[in-house]
Amino acid sequence: MEPFTIGRVAKAANCKIQTIRYYEQIGLLPLPWRSEGNHRLYDNKTVQRLKFIRHARELGFPLQAIRDLVSLTDNPEQSCNAADAIAKEQLEEVEMRIQRLLALRVELERMIEQCKGGKVSNCRVIEVLGDHGLCETSDHDRPSPN
Repeated sequence: MEPFTIGRVAKAANCKIQTIRYYEQIGLLPLPWRSEGNHRLYDNKTVQRLKFIRHARELGFPLQAIRDLVSLTDNPEQSCNAADAIAKEQLEEVEMRIQRLLALRVELERMIEQCKGGKVSNCRVIEVLGDHGLCETSDHDRPSPN
């Protein structure tokens, strides 16, 4: 099979060339071999790995979890318990984000409901945004752990 250029790999994985270079830099993708003209060349295995990484990123997995998952794929006969644990941890993170977003939603709805129009000087939205102590819940201000 003919090797892929970086442009073809980027198109196949629906990402930017800079992303591929970054993943190479941080060791998520192996360094490519080079043509006589010093162009990067990739094989199908690297393209598949990049697609794996991109899909994991779309699902919100942090880079370290992806690094761990990629290393698991290098030994396909081992138990998938480690992969399951990584996915469960990601699910917990997603659940925490959902709870945070629900709290944000409630607070925004409350602010809007309490603001009955009028002038900015009496606007409840502006007032609450200026004083976090006026919020009903405080858990929407914490970043989710990652």
